[in-house]
Amino acid sequence: MRRVLATIAIDVMGSDQGLAEAVRAAAELSIRGDAHLVLVGEGSQIQSILNRSQHERSRISVHHASQTILMHDDPKVALKTLHDSSLTVSAALVASGNADALVTAGNTGATILACAAAFNPLPGVKRTALAAVFPTERRRGQNDDPFSLILDVGATLGASAETLVTFAHMGAAYAACISGNTSPTVALLSNGTESHKGLPPIVSAHERLRRDERLNFIGNIEGLDLPRGSADVVVTDGFTGNVVLKMLEGIGETVFNLGRYAYRSRWTWRAGLWMLRGGLKQLKDVTDWRQYGGAPILGFDRLCIKAHGRSNQRAIANAIKVAIKASEQNLVHQIGQRIAPGETE
Repeated sequence: MRRVLATIAIDVMGSDQGLAEAVRAAAELSIRGDAHLVLVGEGSQIQSILNRSQHERSRISVHHASQTILMHDDPKVALKTLHDSSLTVSAALVASGNADALVTAGNTGATILACAAAFNPLPGVKRTALAAVFPTERRRGQNDDPFSLILDVGATLGASAETLVTFAHMGAAYAACISGNTSPTVALLSNGTESHKGLPPIVSAHERLRRDERLNFIGNIEGLDLPRGSADVVVTDGFTGNVVLKMLEGIGETVFNLGRYAYRSRWTWRAGLWMLRGGLKQLKDVTDWRQYGGAPILGFDRLCIKAHGRSNQRAIANAIKVAIKASEQNLVHQIGQRIAPGETE
């Protein structure tokens, strides 16, 4: 029996890099036959790039949208006024069942609001979460992945104990789906490992998670445990998670900037770095956010993968791959089974 290909709607217009990177990524993936890719945006511009790119026509199509939500646009105002934006149209395609997932590298706030307008929350979900991966010393899962998952990183700034418990279940389901990690370890991010440490929602969530036999909960972890990879899934509120994620991105960039400075400063340091070049290349690959694709918005009855605003062709391609895998493994259904009403009480 022939496998039915997933259909992925790709908003190609709103990223910092422009539409060319997203269109080329889709063109490259169409040749492999992993999915049917619908490119949403200014039709003539998309087609012009496709005409100059090798692609498989039967697995790629163009859906015209006349407007674009830019990075600096106010999300609420943009969604109210730009009804034919590539983001809004992409979300509508997924909501109507004409696509299985949405991939975008556009305005994060607008993406969350567009999903909230077009999709429905899963039963039992009061707040959605934007999840992201970050590099770690420890590897995990069937693919020996060198990263952990953290959520929320920006969708829900303040989280109640109930919401943190829901995040734990959604994160565990996502880790099991994407990394093939059948029993991912789950931890709360706090200012101490003791069960009584942290703000009241964290203390309360700790007690509830400790009693939840469906999760492999290992307790609280601190900031220093993040790069070590002490947990497969790290749970926190969106404000803290966003600060942590950007700090981790900044550290990776700073380390390599310091390496460039050292290379230019002394010939002895230059020689040492030259001998370490193989290891440094591996380190750069591990800490490069482009290879991890995008961040899923979890908690809706439809799937959205939010790629980094600076995503290049490689990063967009990886985000599309994540969307395909999550669609094929029915991630939304898996999350829904975990957090049916009453399940996390």
